[in-house]
Amino acid sequence: MKTLLLWIMLCTTISLSYSQDKKAAAILDEMIVTGMRDWKIPGLAAVVVKDGEVVFKKTYGIKSIQSKEPVNGETLFAMASTTKAMVAMALGILVDEGKLSWDDKVVKHLPDFQLSDPYIAANARVKDLLTHNLGITNADVLWTLDSVSTQSTLRRFAYAKAVYPLRGGFVYQNIMYAAAGEVIQRVSGIPWHEFVQERLFTPLRMRRSQTKAMDILKAGNYVTPHYDFDDGGIQVVGRNYSDQVGAAGMMWSCVDDITHYLTFIVNKGIVGNDTLLQPNTFKTLFQPHTLIPRDQFYPTTSLTQPNWVSYGLGWFQHDYRGHKLDFHTGSLQGLVAIAGVIHKKNTAVYVFANLDHAELRHAILYQAMDLFAFDDLSTNWHPRVFERYQDLKEERKEGLQQQIQKRVLNTHPSLELKAYSGSYTHPLCGKLTITMENDVLLLNFNDVETMRADHWHFDTFRTVTNKRWTSPQLIRFQLDNLAKVETLNFWGYTFTKSD
Repeated sequence: MKTLLLWIMLCTTISLSYSQDKKAAAILDEMIVTGMRDWKIPGLAAVVVKDGEVVFKKTYGIKSIQSKEPVNGETLFAMASTTKAMVAMALGILVDEGKLSWDDKVVKHLPDFQLSDPYIAANARVKDLLTHNLGITNADVLWTLDSVSTQSTLRRFAYAKAVYPLRGGFVYQNIMYAAAGEVIQRVSGIPWHEFVQERLFTPLRMRRSQTKAMDILKAGNYVTPHYDFDDGGIQVVGRNYSDQVGAAGMMWSCVDDITHYLTFIVNKGIVGNDTLLQPNTFKTLFQPHTLIPRDQFYPTTSLTQPNWVSYGLGWFQHDYRGHKLDFHTGSLQGLVAIAGVIHKKNTAVYVFANLDHAELRHAILYQAMDLFAFDDLSTNWHPRVFERYQDLKEERKEGLQQQIQKRVLNTHPSLELKAYSGSYTHPLCGKLTITMENDVLLLNFNDVETMRADHWHFDTFRTVTNKRWTSPQLIRFQLDNLAKVETLNFWGYTFTKSD
């Protein structure tokens, strides 16, 4: 009789849990549908794994507003910067094999590793490549304005300025993940993308996932990036194939594959009967390694009100409802992703979407955690997140309006327009060629990115937004003592005229 009562109680508990999860799934689904409409997101995919079981998985919308083909479970989306966690895991595998230590000096494995600060270069550890506190400023122009090899990218990164002492601050740094990829190759003997494919994708049965962005073209069934332009609505924009910094964020995956990845995370590095990452190494990945100033964290902190914010090895972190939430966003020119896990609740979430900075991803993350990790069916994160980012959008518009108000009207360039044409160089950014056409300046960065610029005031010009640089940028020319153009400043970088 006692055994029968226990069996009945167990069945009742399972039934109640199933009913709760079913209600939670319906609430999340309704919020996503509403959120996609408000954000005008063409396509989206989301999955939630709890206690090793899939409690929610669904695809929505279309791959492209042009083709209108529906998203399905095998549709590839950009993982973008959620790639970083898998690169850290790949290094962790090498740590487990005794081929690498987190505290190894980078120069031990990359003897040619150089930075603008020799002390930082000599003392940077492998772990420092992953924690955004190396001490060097951001240099994403290396892959947004140019397309050279990973090795050339790292050599030119040596011109990026040191802005704080080693491990004494926080600046988000993509390029050092490219360096981490080089460490993987040097230690393992194969390129990082092949290592990830063999040691992570294959055992996790992530059969559709691609470690190189260019490979989606032959894989097929992938989404198109979109942007919501203020004056033109939702439009298709180009894809980014910057595989030279691929370890920072160029992998692609689909919701069917990501389901296996989340299960692996919830199971703490174990897949089936195989331990891909030893417990201590897995734990190290999710330990806080860098404290982050609150003003450099996500705008959602005004809603979540965390007591602390930090960064692990490929994961942002903060306290949420009394537990540590590890998560990371991915944003790549018209495509977004977000991954999150609360280990103490054995719950993980992943979201893909094909609209630039569709911050519904944050709402889905927190909503899913409330519903499945905390059994709270009463919250609705979408209205709050949407309002927060709409406020930021208005602040951005106000900032552009203030720029317009500061413009000095009825001024003229010091020289004829053709005098501003020519070749300009910067040791980090490469070559900028300026030509003149119909009284506007045409800018060509390294034959990779082009834009036009109109006269703004005096010797300052202003770029016209395009489908990559959606915010106008000011270009300031400086003349020498002979009234000839000597330099120009763009995006904080000073280019020298070379002809």
